Formats: sequence, structure tokens, C-alpha cells
Amino acid sequence: MIERCKQALAKLALEPEWEAKFEPNSYGFRPGRSCHDAREAIFNAIRSKPKYVFDADIKGAFDNISQEALLAKLHTSPLLRKAVKGWLKAGVMEGCTFSPTEVGTPQGGVISPLLMNVALHGMEQAIIEGYSKSHAVEKPLLVRYADDFVIFHSDLKELEKVAERVTQWLEQMGLKLSPTKTRTTHTLTPYQGQVGFDFLGFTVRQFSVGKSHTGKGTNGKALGFKTLIKPSKEAIKRHTLTIKEQLHKFRSASQEQLIKELNPIIWGWAAYYKTSVASAVFKRCDDILWKQLARWAKARHPDKGTQWMTKRYWHQVEKRKWVFATPTGAELRMHSKTAIQRYIKVKGTASPYDGNMLYWSQRLKSHPLMHETKARLLQQQQGKCRWCELHFQDGDTLEVDHIDHNRSNNDLRNKMLLHRHCHDERHAKLAETEQIRKRLADAGINIQ
Repeated sequence: MIERCKQALAKLALEPEWEAKFEPNSYGFRPGRSCHDAREAIFNAIRSKPKYVFDADIKGAFDNISQEALLAKLHTSPLLRKAVKGWLKAGVMEGCTFSPTEVGTPQGGVISPLLMNVALHGMEQAIIEGYSKSHAVEKPLLVRYADDFVIFHSDLKELEKVAERVTQWLEQMGLKLSPTKTRTTHTLTPYQGQVGFDFLGFTVRQFSVGKSHTGKGTNGKALGFKTLIKPSKEAIKRHTLTIKEQLHKFRSASQEQLIKELNPIIWGWAAYYKTSVASAVFKRCDDILWKQLARWAKARHPDKGTQWMTKRYWHQVEKRKWVFATPTGAELRMHSKTAIQRYIKVKGTASPYDGNMLYWSQRLKSHPLMHETKARLLQQQQGKCRWCELHFQDGDTLEVDHIDHNRSNNDLRNKMLLHRHCHDERHAKLAETEQIRKRLADAGINIQ
């Protein structure tokens, strides 16, 4: 635990420096950046022109990074370099067996993701080396999230040259591409029997369409195709299997407890995909969920009829019929309740360490995984904590506090958003004030 704390301190020292250096299309394990930024960068790369795609995955990135090359690239103070080298060379103890670590970074280490980003820094610059700086010349574009990356170019031969260059560049860091997960495809037309690609749980593909459905370029002209990014089939399958496992696990639990377990799973999955073309997918997931719930009810009451089960578990809530809910008001959240939201990609090389606190606090409210109530409060409070009046930052733990201390009063006007430590401080001061008021009351002094 002490070593993890030391790694966290080293990360706090190294991260601001490297955030100022990192390339614009690197998105994994970086503050203020997410999978949605990578997805939006991909959309921007292909929205106006179909392109070939080199879809690559680095084989065992954390386990195979050359430690000597990494330390040379880190280029930090001797003291910090010595500490990082110690963590890299520490080895692994399993029972009574010690295994030295000659390559790679510590698995699960606090500083490991940052070290991997440092190791892979420069890849984006390497692929455009030798290309003209003129905007008239098409250059390959790389989008990387951790050890997964894609490279785009409309010319297949150019893409193959770039792929070879990347492979050689990775060898300098002791890394290789995974042959089973690396492939070349095209976004619009089939190439080697495949079209489109999956990335971070999304399926990215273009479709030829007529003039009434076609996408438009930046100049407003019809393109003849449309770029669609949807939840991948594999992601849908995993999600439905997760729900199935939960239904099996809680087959003897009450309906209210089942709803309590399923709601966070459904909300989280739908929130992740709500920035994509997911309306039809959400409806299909709701259909599958309805059938799964029907089987759950049938397994609980094998001797009861369908009409009895529907009256027991499905109710009408306001004008909505067939709602899986309890008489006490607990209601299962459906996927289609999550509205589609367009996402704005982070600006270029912007970083939370660049001092633009207003920009980063405003981005928080539009993050797909930000709860609706917190997003509204962020907008009302202009991205500031009501207690300390400082801007919220990426990574801060945000908590909602009731102004009148009445948890039953959930009116938005009775809520405010605070940092977790500010929330604790506020309640500590309130408790202290209450004790003083009580002592004064015992002495015959009443303060309102």
C-alpha cells in the first residue's frame, strides 16, 4: 500500500509535464479524455471520405514494454528515475516463488497507465514523417486509446507503408502487434470480405444511401454515403448476458431488490452508448429485457398463469402501460428512456493542467456518464462547488446535498452540488453548530 501511495505521488509529479507533450489523438488513461473523444475523432476522420483502416492491437503492451527504452524516454530527475526503475525491476512474488520482471510495467500499478502512454508517445508523429505539411496532401491519421489504435488513409498502398513504419517503430519499444487482432479493412466497401470495424465497443461503418439520406460534407455537398457508429453486436450480447446472469442470481429475491440491482447496469450501459446511433438498439434491448423478465416471473411462479403474473409485476404508471414496477413505486429503468445525446470532442491538445478551469468544468455537465441531476446542478452552479466556490475538475468526486437537510424533498431547488470533502466539511460544521445551539439552549439561551 505504501508503494502504491509513492506511485501516486510520482504520477502527480510526472503527469502535468507529459500532458503538455502528449499527442492530440491519444485518449486512453488520460485526465479529461474518454472513449467518446476517441469515437468522435474517428467520426471526424472519415465523415467526409471513405477510407481504408488499419485496425491494430498491441500484443501484451503492459507486459512487453522495453524498460530501458522507457526509462530513456522518461527523461526525468535522477531521483524520480531511480524510483520508477525500482518499481519496474521489483519482480513478482507468488507464494514462495519470485519471478523477476525484466520487461513490462507493474500490472495494476497506479503509475503503469501513464508509463505506457509515455512509451507510446511519438507514434502519431512517426506515421506522418516525410509527408508534406501542406493541407492539400492527405496524411495518415492515427487515433489511439491505450494499446488499441486505428490508422486511416484513403490509399491502400500508403496505409500499408504506414503500417510497416508503425510496426518498426513499436519494435524499438519492445512491442509487437497482435496478429489475431490486427487487420486492414475499409469503412464503406468490402475489403478481404470485411467492411467497417469495431473499436471500444462501437461498430464503425459507412453505408451507400440515396440523396434523401446521404451525409453532407463540410461544404454542404451530398456525399452519397452515411457514417453510422452503433453499439457493436458483441457489446449487446455481453450486456444481455449480464442481465441474464443477474436475473438468475436474484431469481428468489423480491421484485424491488431486482429493480435496485438492474437499474445501475441498464443506466450505465445506455449512458455509455447514448452518444451513438443507438435508438433502435435500445428498443431491441428493451424487447429482449421484457422477455427475460417474463421468464424470470415464470420461473418464480410455475403454477401461475400469464394474466396473474402480468397483474403482479407489470403495472400502469401514469399513461405508460406494461411498466415493470412495484406498488410502492420502484420502477425498472428501460434502455429507451435514455435520450440520444450528441458529444463534443475535447479540443486538440487541451488538458486539465492547462489552467482553463472554466472549459473543463463546463465539459463535465455534458459527459455521457454524468447523472442527469448532477448535470443540471453543474449548469446552474456554472461548474462551481457551492461550498468552496472552486471549479469542479475531472476526477473530482461530486456529491448532491439537500439544502434543508430533508432527504425526502428532492426538488432541484433544494439541492446543491459539492465536492465530497466539502460535503463532509459542511456536515461537520452543521453538527458542531447544532451542539453549540444545544448547549446554549440548556443554559436558557435560545438562538434561532
